[in-house]
Amino acid sequence: MSQQDEVISKWSSSAPLWEKHSEIIRELFAPVSEALIEDAGVVSGSSVLDVATGPGEPALRIAEVVGPAGEVVGADPAAVAIEVARRMASQRSLKNVRFEVAGADSLPFPDDHFDAVISRFGVMFFPSPVNGIREMLRVLKPGRTMSLAVWHYLDNNPFHYCLARIVDRFSPEPELPPDAPTPFRFATPGKLRSIVEEAGARDVSERLLRFSINAPMNAEDFWNLRCDMAEKLRQRLAALPTEAFIELKKQALDAFRSYTKGAGVSFPGEVLIVSGRK
Repeated sequence: MSQQDEVISKWSSSAPLWEKHSEIIRELFAPVSEALIEDAGVVSGSSVLDVATGPGEPALRIAEVVGPAGEVVGADPAAVAIEVARRMASQRSLKNVRFEVAGADSLPFPDDHFDAVISRFGVMFFPSPVNGIREMLRVLKPGRTMSLAVWHYLDNNPFHYCLARIVDRFSPEPELPPDAPTPFRFATPGKLRSIVEEAGARDVSERLLRFSINAPMNAEDFWNLRCDMAEKLRQRLAALPTEAFIELKKQALDAFRSYTKGAGVSFPGEVLIVSGRK
């Protein structure tokens, strides 16, 4: 199985569970969606492509911004995720958004079609980031903007590390090569910016977005959410002996409780927003 097939398989397994938690997940990363909307110049009436939309975000949020005069298309290679996104659009009675099964390196849209192209936490998993970004630029109108969001360093994102480091102690994995398709593939400032420039974008910029990831739930419910969000995590946990699993979960719940704020948990988050014009 190719790396891309593995990525699609993992997202396909998690998509129904993301649907279960859709409103909470939408709120977790809402500040990132709003930053992409702002940086890409999305306004009422815009035509927007969301690449690697998964179960439909931020395409569904963008559909609210562009209104009935606008057009939003969400593309993702995982057919199961696209089915979820279509159901979510139907439930919200959004008529100005549609979803297509497509990978970033082969977008089924004409040249110079969209006013803006965005991708939230998608480019890290592209089989060839430079080719995917070239395709995104191809379908973007001249002079318009593409904006991408990727995670900054793991050490700056306890939403990820406070669980990941505990799991690694109980279920260590071999070190991956620097360009492996992981959430932190482009955590180093300048790395994605240089690829966007190589792909042919102009006036490329990068900014650091600091925000709060707020989950209105207790530590136990947050544990269930994190397990539902990640197929690989579920596989690693399932392989553990019962006693090890119990101890791992105890340590994880203790770690989550250290981020308690009010009636939920709140984590500081850091994301890089990289934008460029065609």
